[in-house]
Amino acid sequence: MRIGLFIPCYVDQFYPNVGMATVEVLERYGRAKFSDLTFDFPEAQTCCGQPMANVGCVQETAPLAKRFLEIFKDYDYVVCPSGSCTAMVRHHYEDYLAGQPGFEELKSKTFELCEFLHDVLQVEQIEGKFPHQVGLHNSCHGLRELRLGSDSERVTEPFSKVRKLLEGLEGITLSDLTRPDECCGFGGTFAVSEEAVSCMMGEDRIHDHEQAGTEVLTAADMSCLMHLSGLINRRKKPIQVMHVAEIFASSMNDA
Repeated sequence: MRIGLFIPCYVDQFYPNVGMATVEVLERYGRAKFSDLTFDFPEAQTCCGQPMANVGCVQETAPLAKRFLEIFKDYDYVVCPSGSCTAMVRHHYEDYLAGQPGFEELKSKTFELCEFLHDVLQVEQIEGKFPHQVGLHNSCHGLRELRLGSDSERVTEPFSKVRKLLEGLEGITLSDLTRPDECCGFGGTFAVSEEAVSCMMGEDRIHDHEQAGTEVLTAADMSCLMHLSGLINRRKKPIQVMHVAEIFASSMNDA
């Protein structure tokens, strides 16, 4: 069983600890299900092309999509600690790779980390301790494209794959937010083109977490956390920011 680690470029460059935490969690729970499990980090991987696709640069995105397919097509699974980058492959590569050999298989075997833990490895509980009040930010791509949880636009039974995994940690308290599925305002290039609106949306999300008593703010997307962390640090607010993989890895080590 071979897993290809798809580590987003901004995680690789700015938050390598998130990538290392992802490996720790997969090694712990992946080997429990697949005894012959191996991991690869293909060093030839580059950006998935999402930033270019978001601004309509089709010609610049297409080569990156084709390269991604070539690099990851032979793995049994592709796992990524980012909902938005995973959604790019599953829902937006169709414009660039439709009809290409191996593309349909690639879509079906590419998973966000928590989705892989919940759906493929069928982890019932992350074993460990994390005695803190944690606020979960539900990123838009994770909810509305990957269906990692329910959103307020649809009339469905509430669920959250990420929250379920967090709830199993000993000592954890999860914040009750007034708007649990609202956008943080990052949106990739939106944060550049609409800086003022983006920052105001981020401030609203942080205020919601403050009112709920959040000590540690987490999400399955480091991009959202990067945006929120910048606002938190600028305002010198006492909230720590951790990717969900870092919480899992930290709790496992403290168990």
